[in-house]
Amino acid sequence: MLWIAWKMLIGNRAKYLGIVFGVAFAALLIAQQSSIFCGLMALTVSQILDVEGAGVWVMDPKVKYVDDVKPMADTHLYRVRGVPGVDWAVRLYKGIARARLEGGSYEQVILLGLDDTTFIGAPLNMIEGSIDDLRAPDAVIMDIVGYRKLWPGEPFKRGRIIEMNDRRAVIVGLARARKTFQSFAVVYTRYSQAVRFAPPERKVLSFVLAEPAPGLAAAELAERISAQTGLQALSRDDFLAKTIRYYLLNTGIPINFGITVGLGFLVGTAIAGQTFYLFIVENLRQFGALKAMGTGNGTILLMVLAQALHVGLVGLGVGVGLAALFGWSTRSFSKLSFYMPWQVLVITGVAVFLIVLLASLLSIRRVFIVDPAIVFRG
Repeated sequence: MLWIAWKMLIGNRAKYLGIVFGVAFAALLIAQQSSIFCGLMALTVSQILDVEGAGVWVMDPKVKYVDDVKPMADTHLYRVRGVPGVDWAVRLYKGIARARLEGGSYEQVILLGLDDTTFIGAPLNMIEGSIDDLRAPDAVIMDIVGYRKLWPGEPFKRGRIIEMNDRRAVIVGLARARKTFQSFAVVYTRYSQAVRFAPPERKVLSFVLAEPAPGLAAAELAERISAQTGLQALSRDDFLAKTIRYYLLNTGIPINFGITVGLGFLVGTAIAGQTFYLFIVENLRQFGALKAMGTGNGTILLMVLAQALHVGLVGLGVGVGLAALFGWSTRSFSKLSFYMPWQVLVITGVAVFLIVLLASLLSIRRVFIVDPAIVFRG
């Protein structure tokens, strides 16, 4: 019976391709928009992901996400170091600085000040120069995407000078870093140098990065630090989740993408449902013949569902494949964020399953009520 159902399905190529097109279009739209949404969410936590080696982030109690920097007094570093279970703790400066370029124009940059001794949080992938070059006076390292944005088409020039807070900064290297949500250039330097490049403030410490002692979980150490110091301490994973949750709850990003994904689902259901209904109507005589030969409604239902499942699998493969091809072909566009984790494939698969299920349910009633005598009518 499944072979007969398949032959019936592909018998009319136009109808068959029409159903597949509707499902593929829905799968393409859902997978593409979901992947772009995941890419945007990855941008919001890119700088947390770039900081390797620290299991716990300590910050002001009112910080809501990674870019919501509320400076603390430097003395908090020693309070954190005094908590039992802290293997080590270092300072991290994070802020927005205004850089004056050689031609006199100004650009905003993300300024990161690393611990002067350990350089915890430094980029791991250096393209030009090395991290040790930061030990030179006024030295900074810039991410390669930001460098190309500030000086498009120009090769790297070691020793190029910019000014921040009326102080010279010498670019001594290029690093590869994750794209940021603000799309500003990222500048790395020593903590003691960063506080000079930044606008003067009484409090300048942005975060304290800490690592738990061997055998101690990061979440447990974070609870100890919060209880003893009154600061907000989060494990790396918890800080990632907190930042993403802030953008989900306080921005229009999920609503906008959710509307697009919902429209894709509705359009796919409408196209597939209408085309599948016409397919069923055109094949009522064949279904009537099967019922005249003693085929029960259960078997008929199984045939229709098998047809719908076949269309769903083909449409899902085509749609997700086109979405992945879109992401691959646009990977060189620095302004486009595309990230397709396995969860996107699962969500798209569930949506496509619902589409073909609804499409088949809209049509199955006509098959159940068909009179087998239709075979003998003109």
